[in-house]
Amino acid sequence: MHISEYKNYLELERQYSSHTSESYLRDLEQFAEFLKANDTNLENAHYSMVRQWMATLVEQEVSARSINRKMSSLKSYFKFLRNQGYVDHNIMSQHKSLTVSKKIQIPFSQKEVGELLSADYDLSSFNEVRDRAVIELLYVSGIRRAELLGLSISRVDLESNKLKVLGKRNKERVVPLMSSTVKILKQYLNLRESVQLNDVDVFFLTEKGKPIYASLVYRIVNGYFKRVSLKTKVSPHVLRHTFATHLLDQGADLNAIKELLGHASLASTQVYTHTSMQALKNVHASAHPRNKK
Repeated sequence: MHISEYKNYLELERQYSSHTSESYLRDLEQFAEFLKANDTNLENAHYSMVRQWMATLVEQEVSARSINRKMSSLKSYFKFLRNQGYVDHNIMSQHKSLTVSKKIQIPFSQKEVGELLSADYDLSSFNEVRDRAVIELLYVSGIRRAELLGLSISRVDLESNKLKVLGKRNKERVVPLMSSTVKILKQYLNLRESVQLNDVDVFFLTEKGKPIYASLVYRIVNGYFKRVSLKTKVSPHVLRHTFATHLLDQGADLNAIKELLGHASLASTQVYTHTSMQALKNVHASAHPRNKK
């Protein structure tokens, strides 16, 4: 029901990235499939059906965080329908999100990252060079996985050692690159010429010349860090978390990290101070005279 209009609303008015809008539409499609299995549709949906879907998702052991995201997608959609006058009321207006326990993500240690980035790799292998370039760029720039997927050739300036990142709400920021990162990105670009297709401007490609995709980035990060880390939670976002934590541990200003991460508010960045507190505790324990008695 008015799906194409809703898609335009997300991308043009809300200025969501294609990755985000596709996620919203995918959640909506899943709800529509649930309704169809129960002999109804989006046009005739009411809140009790939303509750039934939530119960089904819980039974399927979908996490509370994922369920809340799906409900947020529905809330956005039905609010859009109400604002456009397509329905009399928003069936999600009274919805309350599930309680989600806050888990502090443990970043990789500097030792773990150092071991990984100092390991040898085959300079003639497209996949190995690309994968290492992905790891290096995620750690050195702190960009999101979606931002890495949307990175184009024109936004990577290896002469000026900087990266133009298109973040949430199409907000652009500039992130500096280290010489080690520039070096491996140049190695990757040399090999990229052998697989690139004429109409592909995406920076990172598969060996078949197609744009790199989300699950492949996850596998790259997971596969590499399993070699040096025993952590069960290994993902591209943990690398972003590691980037921020390591900067804080080295005394970087929180506002500067906020700008590098592309956060809209300082509150989003402050979550990383929790893990950096351990470094402060270690300094306090070793340096305070009271601990030397």
